[in-house]
Amino acid sequence: MRLLFITLLLASLSNCTPSPSANTSQAEDRITLTYWSATNPDEVKFANETAAEWNREHPQIQIKIEVVPAGQSSEEVVLAAVASRTTPDIYASVFPGVMQDLLDARGVVQLDGFPDFDAVLNERMPPETSEQYRSPDGHFYQMPWKSNPIMMLYNTGMLREVGITTLPTTYSEFLAAATRVTRDRDGDGRVDQWMATIDYLPIWYKRMYDYYPLYLAASGGETLLQKRRVAFNNEHSIEVFRFLQECFSKGYVPRQTFQGDVFLDAKVAAKFSGPWSISHLERYRPADFEYEYAPMLRPDNASIQPVSYADSKSIVIFTTCRHPREAWEFVKFMTTKRNDLRLLEITSQLPIRASMLEDEVFADYFGRHPQMVRFAEQVLGARSVDSVSELKEIFDIITQEFEASVIFNLKSPEQAVQDAAQRSQTILDVE
Repeated sequence: MRLLFITLLLASLSNCTPSPSANTSQAEDRITLTYWSATNPDEVKFANETAAEWNREHPQIQIKIEVVPAGQSSEEVVLAAVASRTTPDIYASVFPGVMQDLLDARGVVQLDGFPDFDAVLNERMPPETSEQYRSPDGHFYQMPWKSNPIMMLYNTGMLREVGITTLPTTYSEFLAAATRVTRDRDGDGRVDQWMATIDYLPIWYKRMYDYYPLYLAASGGETLLQKRRVAFNNEHSIEVFRFLQECFSKGYVPRQTFQGDVFLDAKVAAKFSGPWSISHLERYRPADFEYEYAPMLRPDNASIQPVSYADSKSIVIFTTCRHPREAWEFVKFMTTKRNDLRLLEITSQLPIRASMLEDEVFADYFGRHPQMVRFAEQVLGARSVDSVSELKEIFDIITQEFEASVIFNLKSPEQAVQDAAQRSQTILDVE
């Protein structure tokens, strides 16, 4: 017994006294946190630069960057990793629409359990913005990070050629412009210039970039659901369907696909787009090509401020993380003003942060990138999606009814919206 006591005492003293093996001990105590980045090369660059700076300043807490594994979609890859308990510590590109699936699987850490979470969140955004990221149980499991508000992109040169000098803001203004823009330029009897292009493929997420931003603009920011009740069976949806149906039926939107970029090739005058398109346009546009962004189109009788789809992404810490407090410290670091500016500079994606246009930290950036000002003005008003596990199925249904009514004119907008709502509610009622 005495021998055991002496052994334990010596072990205790060795932990407090420097020795030749101290460096080895420190290396063994080092924490390594794995951070999955989205596959976009710019986001990978942001992740690497941010992690490198952190690692220099925090030798005992190292961040290892990995790109989210390949798969049909990153959401499916993440959900599969949660199921197999092979998730990283941090993931910085979570689609808010899958949060309920992550919660049902008990896959993510409750962030508002950290004492300083509320202070960090409130420093970045007002409650009316952050509330849409709160989960149904009243807690926060995601850190709202970045936003890509969807706006209307116009070829102003094409519009000017037909006498249009003011960008359309309403359905009737857009349709009136379409009657001038849509034409046969070479006289061969076939239309070769259209008002707009819409990716009408029957894929659920495509509707997040046409129907959904138009619906948000028409409804003043109301999302598709109220808790688990369908809320889109209304005049706002019908107006959107009717407007898009007219665009297709009158030939203002082509029913074909093209090689190359139809917008830069001046075959169409408008499209739905986000801030990611600016770098592409600036890189490939002809010298005399002029373009401008405008708020999402609204019904003629709308008196509300423009609202659109945020196309936002959040940051989560997975429950497989053995060091959640240290992971939270890194999340705080990557969402500081300094790193929000880095995000803008590298990715041309907007942090979800209030007062950027008045903040000196961002003044130089927006001075050099005036097109981004339009998007920054939309950030706090843009809306995300409802977080229900049936979200993909609901958008699948909307896409099917969209195709039947808007593309092929087989149903009236009223009938298509009603059918989509009823079918969606049936799915939600099955618990």
